[in-house]
Amino acid sequence: MSHILLIVGGGIAAYKSCELIRLLRKAGHSVRCVLTEGGSHFVTPMTLAALSENQVFTTLWDLKDEAEMGHIQLSREADLVVVAPGTADLMARMANGHADDLATTLLLATDTPVLVAPAMNVRMWLHPATQRNVAQLRADGVEVMAPDEGAMACGEFGPGRLPEPPAILAAIEAKLTPVHRPLAGRHVLVTAGPTHEPIDPVRYIANRSSGRQGFAVAGALAALGARVTLIAGPVTLPTPAGVTRVNVETARDMAQAVAKALPADAAVMVAAVADWRVEAAGQKVKKDGGAAPALTLVENPDILATLAASPNRPALVVGFAAETEHVIDHAVAKRLRKRADWIVANDVSGDVFGGEANRVHIVTAQGVESWERMSKDEVATRLAQRIADALQARS
Repeated sequence: MSHILLIVGGGIAAYKSCELIRLLRKAGHSVRCVLTEGGSHFVTPMTLAALSENQVFTTLWDLKDEAEMGHIQLSREADLVVVAPGTADLMARMANGHADDLATTLLLATDTPVLVAPAMNVRMWLHPATQRNVAQLRADGVEVMAPDEGAMACGEFGPGRLPEPPAILAAIEAKLTPVHRPLAGRHVLVTAGPTHEPIDPVRYIANRSSGRQGFAVAGALAALGARVTLIAGPVTLPTPAGVTRVNVETARDMAQAVAKALPADAAVMVAAVADWRVEAAGQKVKKDGGAAPALTLVENPDILATLAASPNRPALVVGFAAETEHVIDHAVAKRLRKRADWIVANDVSGDVFGGEANRVHIVTAQGVESWERMSKDEVATRLAQRIADALQARS
């Protein structure tokens, strides 16, 4: 996940910072905001906090903020500092090394790349002083975008409009190094959660999968730049940032959604798909005091095996195996039987279903790699990086 520090300057275009935050979060980036005094006249800290899902910083002199997140730490933890809107005054203070508020102090203290999206009146933009400041910033290594040209809030026309948020997002992603987004341009398909196989309109067959591991994998892949399609069984988890979610209920629904989502560069099949279904009754089956009704089980489609044999087969197919005994032996056999590239196996006889932690074994053609027990988020981050490395090696 890339970490963006967004400095919101004081200008009418500050309202567009809200849309920029939304786009950044959707693309899988983490955003922290610094709101200048001028910017606070146009947008509120509450708005930015709600959109970014992070604390908003407004002053250099807040004892609580400084104790919990010092301005030096704030300036160093980001992968990219973005100033949007960059007003004439803010850019002038940046160019001359001022450090008289939180924003300029951070900018002077940071050793990470800085991107400025300017916004001001046309005459202010064209003024020799502003042009000198822009030239100085660029000479100092700051990337200053060209402003858009058009009608302005003041009624004048010309260059000086804040670039539209999608254009700023594109500049941000171009600025981020490939190290942070090794899956940029890749499409990865992920399945997660259980399936519900109806017995009648009221009852169903299911399993205890919470979907947490699959959702964590989807979020970790998006954070590395992938375009992720998450096909989710019936769970109530929030959709990870930057992920496109498709909700399904049954195994047949999931099989259809997987086929529709192709082509993909990789597929990570985390879902605990029900192996069997029954021919569901049209009405609720009543208990009449006699013998319990017999349920005739029908085998569900094998989504992983079908995908691995598909003409649209992704370059990397990763399956999951939830086992309660002989975990590695069953996983080795499953990889061969399903024709998957990797199987991620785990023992679910304990508290894995619905729990916060997992211990997995990665089964490949080269052998078995066993990971220590860790949080599901850590498993996801490590697995996503391994997928990125594998795709890069194959290409």
